Amino acid sequence: MIVESKLQPKNAVKDTIKAGDYYFKTVKKGQTIRILDVKGNQAADVLFYNANDPTERYSAVDTIREQGNLYLTAGSLLITNDGNPLLKIVADTCGRHDTLGGACATESNTVRYALEKKSMHACRDSWLLAMAENEEFGLNKADITHNINFFMNVPVTSEGGLTFADGISAPGKYVELTALMDTLVLISNCPQLNNPCNGYNPTPIDILIWN
Repeated sequence: MIVESKLQPKNAVKDTIKAGDYYFKTVKKGQTIRILDVKGNQAADVLFYNANDPTERYSAVDTIREQGNLYLTAGSLLITNDGNPLLKIVADTCGRHDTLGGACATESNTVRYALEKKSMHACRDSWLLAMAENEEFGLNKADITHNINFFMNVPVTSEGGLTFADGISAPGKYVELTALMDTLVLISNCPQLNNPCNGYNPTPIDILIWN
């Protein structure tokens, strides 16, 4: 569902995240975060945690079950593994976001594409680097769990399989979420070059936060 935001970018705090880089910050309860696809067809792989107790985090299983939909858009509630609402998507100009495709890793690059792809940078690398460089959040490899792939197009086939297809986003498309509790936001701006999720050309995203 397409819902445009009424928030003004001039009133937000803005960060630009290069392709292959990460973003790791706390969004306070009541704040709204916008993830902006600057040049179009760029996947943003995101993990969400309760900032006061990171053992509580976004759960794809609970979110899909509660809303009865595999995809996320305006109006979707992101539910934690404890069954609590974590964030709500309040605006979306893309229309659909993936909950099933997971994140690229050196291992999956090898299995899906070729042995020589193992050395290529991947989203799990970005998350692990973020955790190592931000020890104050107390997260490690074991905390990498369900993620959302914003702007990524992963259709489900009639046989129940997943396919990576060309993105449905475009330059300037965005998704906005309001935090319903203090939330740790860990984003990998996906560096994947081997499938269409980034149009084979990873590009920056912008992050804007309003109080």
